Amino acid sequence: MLQATLTPALVAALTAALSLNTCCTYAQAQNVPGKELIGRWDITIDRNGKPAPSWLEVKLSGNHTLVGSFVSTEGSARPVSEVVIENGAFSFSIPPQWEQGGGDLVVSGRLVGPGIEGTVTKPDGKSYSWEGVKAPYLVRSAEPVWANPIELFNGKDLNGWRALGENQWVVRDGILTSPRSGSNLISEAKFTDFKLHVEFRYPAGSNSGIYLRGRHEVQIMDTPKDEHPSNVLYGGVYGFLTPSEIAAKSPGEWQAFDITLVGRMVTIVANGKTVIANQEIPGITGGALDSNEGDPGPIYIQGDHGPVEFRKITITPAK
Repeated sequence: MLQATLTPALVAALTAALSLNTCCTYAQAQNVPGKELIGRWDITIDRNGKPAPSWLEVKLSGNHTLVGSFVSTEGSARPVSEVVIENGAFSFSIPPQWEQGGGDLVVSGRLVGPGIEGTVTKPDGKSYSWEGVKAPYLVRSAEPVWANPIELFNGKDLNGWRALGENQWVVRDGILTSPRSGSNLISEAKFTDFKLHVEFRYPAGSNSGIYLRGRHEVQIMDTPKDEHPSNVLYGGVYGFLTPSEIAAKSPGEWQAFDITLVGRMVTIVANGKTVIANQEIPGITGGALDSNEGDPGPIYIQGDHGPVEFRKITITPAK
C-alpha cells in the first residue's frame, strides 16, 4: 500500500489549495445572477385572505446554478433542482406531493427591497400571492439559564390549551386523550428556548407529532424498530432531520421524548436514546402555525392523523 508522509511543505500546499478553493467559491457567488436570493426566507402566502406559512432556502451549486429547498403550505421540505433567474425575476417548479391536481407546483417571484414577493400556482391550477422576509439566524451568544419547570398538562382538564376547530380532546383518568382524528391542540403559553419532556402512547398504525414553537414538528408515529430511519418517521424533525435510529417502543406502550431547543439547535432523546444531537432545524415544517421564526411560539400537538394519548407534558423555559 502506498502511503504519503505529510511533510510541512505538503501541509502548506494543501492549506493553500483549500484556501484558494474557498476564495474562488466566495468570488463566484458574487458574480452569480440572483445572488441576493441566496439564503433562507420565511414566506406568508395569502390564501384567499387567510395567511398560510411557507419557507424557501436558496443555495449556490457549483459555479452559477442556484438550487434550494421549499416548504409549501402542506407536506415536507422538497428539493428544488434549479432556481431560474431571468430579467430580474426568479422561478422554479417541483412535482406535487400531497396536493390535488396533475400539474407541478410553480413558484415565481422577485426581490423587492430587503424582501421577496411573488405567486405560487398549485398543481390544481389555483394561484396565490405571497411575501417573504429573510429568516433569522437565531444564533445565541451564551448558554441558556433555565427557569423552573412548568407542567403544561395539569392532569385534570384542558386548562391552558385550545383546540384548532371542533374539540375531540378529553382528559380521562389523568390522561390527555385524542380518541380519534380531529383538531390539533395548542398551548396558550408561548416559548422561545426550552427543554420539553413528553410522555405519550399510541395504538398500532397511528400518527401524531409535537410542534416546537408551533413551527417544527417532531414525529410521533407507529414505526417498526427495523425501519430505515427517515425524517418523516418516529423521532425525526419532519422533512429536515433524520434520527440516528428508530428508538420507538411497541404500540400501546408509554414512551418519552426529551427535547432541547436553543435557537435553531435541537437535541432529541427518544426513550433514553439520543437520536438527534444538537442539529440545526433549517426552517418551518409542514403544518406550522406561522412562519414568524423569530417570535416565541406555543407547543402544538397534532391530533388530525390518528388517536394519541399524553400523560405528562413538562416544559423548562430559558430565562
